[in-house]
Amino acid sequence: MHSIPDITFVGGGITALLSARLFAIAGANVTIIEKSRIGQESSWAGGGILLPLYPWRQKDAISQLTIPSIQAYPELAQTLHESTGIDPEYTVSGLLMTELADLDKARDWCAKYAIDGCTANPAQQKIFPQCKGRSLYLKDIAQVRNPRLLKSIKQDLLQRGVKIVENCSINKIQISHNRITSIASAAENFSVNHVVIAAGAWTGDLCRQLFAQTKQVQADIFPVKGQMLILDAAENTLDTIVLEDDRYLIPRRDGKILCGSTVEYTDFDKSTSEQAKQSLVDFARKLFPALESAPIIHHWAGLRPGTQLGIPFIDKHPEISNLAINAGHFRNGFAMGPAAAQLLYEIITNQPTSIDAGLYQFSASH
Repeated sequence: MHSIPDITFVGGGITALLSARLFAIAGANVTIIEKSRIGQESSWAGGGILLPLYPWRQKDAISQLTIPSIQAYPELAQTLHESTGIDPEYTVSGLLMTELADLDKARDWCAKYAIDGCTANPAQQKIFPQCKGRSLYLKDIAQVRNPRLLKSIKQDLLQRGVKIVENCSINKIQISHNRITSIASAAENFSVNHVVIAAGAWTGDLCRQLFAQTKQVQADIFPVKGQMLILDAAENTLDTIVLEDDRYLIPRRDGKILCGSTVEYTDFDKSTSEQAKQSLVDFARKLFPALESAPIIHHWAGLRPGTQLGIPFIDKHPEISNLAINAGHFRNGFAMGPAAAQLLYEIITNQPTSIDAGLYQFSASH
């Protein structure tokens, strides 16, 4: 007879993994159920910049989750590296924005959140001539290498006794007296205590499927495709993240340079296109001519969990007493992940919240 977990996560991306880790650290019996492989969807596909793109142009609710997450990452990355032997490649590479029409607004945001920002230095201006105007360099912004961070968290969870069930699509749910008693795949039934749906871009679709026979409140979360590619280069060819017009270059430690990304509303289509590939290559080589002869190693697509304003749902369900959701982080699952996990933990354990939980409720305007 298997013991019933204290908490069960449906979904296995960065949001679920970071959340599950907090409960495991607190001594809870935790299970994660993922429809494919852990961390292989949007979490694997992203670039790992630990800052939303142009955060001053987005709702303040996003910054509220980003700033404490930025502060949490150095210790998180070090702890994971030490406990698992897997280096998440947390790297303070800085972020250079080449041209900003709203530079004053950007500087106000930096001042509000104590982010160190300055104009591009002479060396950067030489490489990127467009920086001689309204540029902004945030020297303390870091990145992680998504697949390596995900692999390290998964290993950490296994070492903490978390049960991970992969290749298991939940498609049925039993509710009694406004409480979930069990969830099920086509092959297996899982008894539950608390349930958290953290299924990324599939969250909205999954909720509609599971609660089709009820009038329960739904989370309006939808897929937004992003295509990216990696170019090969020698180490130290580029030493900082560069952002221009919503596209970016991210230098990895081994010299690989990631270029992203498109924003496409194509439902659950994860196919890549030659048009997007050429557009990304053209951007990379125009922005940074040193990549002119750099070969393309890989081109892929992922599905981000979008909401109307990019603000995630982090909340207990208003009608089902043992259900919560942590999903809808759009492009910022890594940048907001640690604080989003902390907020979920505080909500479920009925603690005072470290940030305003009302910003992420079902009733909030997403």
